[in-house]
Amino acid sequence: MTFESVHNNRGVMLLQCVSGSRAYGLHTAQSDTDIRGVFAPPLSVFYGLGRPDQVADATNDRVYYELGRYIELLIRNNPNILELLNTPADCLLYRHPVMEMIKPEAFLSKLCLQSFAGYAQTQVKKAGGLNKKIFNPVGKERKNVTDFCYFISGGQSVPLTTWLQAMGYGADECGLAKINHAKDVYALFHQSKVPGAQLHGIVSGENANDIRLSSIPELSVPEGIMTFNKDAYSIYCKDYREYWEWVEKRNDVRYENTLQHGKNYDAKNMMHTFRLLHMAGEIARERRVNVRRHDRDFLLRVKNGDFTYEQLMEMVEAKMQDVTAAFSRSSLPDEPDGHAANELLVIIRTQLYSR
Repeated sequence: MTFESVHNNRGVMLLQCVSGSRAYGLHTAQSDTDIRGVFAPPLSVFYGLGRPDQVADATNDRVYYELGRYIELLIRNNPNILELLNTPADCLLYRHPVMEMIKPEAFLSKLCLQSFAGYAQTQVKKAGGLNKKIFNPVGKERKNVTDFCYFISGGQSVPLTTWLQAMGYGADECGLAKINHAKDVYALFHQSKVPGAQLHGIVSGENANDIRLSSIPELSVPEGIMTFNKDAYSIYCKDYREYWEWVEKRNDVRYENTLQHGKNYDAKNMMHTFRLLHMAGEIARERRVNVRRHDRDFLLRVKNGDFTYEQLMEMVEAKMQDVTAAFSRSSLPDEPDGHAANELLVIIRTQLYSR
């Protein structure tokens, strides 16, 4: 099945809700409208090979979970799925009668400490990771192997490109020979000093990821020694790829907001960190999932960058200790009853497909 065959199709739809910031009451004029839901595929798809766990549009703003996958994630106390089960009434777009059989209290357990707090810690890492990218941008023009090579002469090393320019040599006029027992160290020869030999150049081309060796006649005299800092080149390639993938995929509105508040962390990620921790504490104490946030003012202050990263980390640490203690005292079961959840799934599917 495809997203198009599920979206707004009352023949398969069981639950359709507005989710995310609009369900939390934290949306702004720039907020997207996220849609989440649950579907039951036609019987022919259910029995066949093409039954999907979930379907989504290209941006993942609209996602629908197959009924069995939905129950499976409820058993794991997945935060997004528990929120969907507890969607505020004004965000409910459609609800099939069979969904009344799925009770929130049947799935809440102490697993929420791990799922909600673990997800919150992921948001902290994402928020702090932006700092490195802001202060360590990687130039668009990609460096190549020769930018990490150095020529040694007279007890000093100089960038290979600088030495080649001073000598009036081209990299393609040179050849390298490995020096035994010396990692990434090579003897460098120039064509003018090796008559009759065919040197292959320092690299095979602009897109090469390593140096290139040549066959050097015996007794040939090298120009000197060249080293290739291969480890630094590998790290650079990784940083270059990750940085420009981030630039391509980043949310420009959130990025500009980060620059404007000047705290150099992703404030939206930090806001969701506290939302998740607050919700976890409420689950432990109240045995319910409060999707619509009563702590909206505080969360929007976090989003607006009213706190330093250090202040937020202190508050996160204190909140983690508070939530952990709340779950240790909670009367919630250690985990949901998987057997009862399976029986419920069988009953719901039987009702749906018997029609």
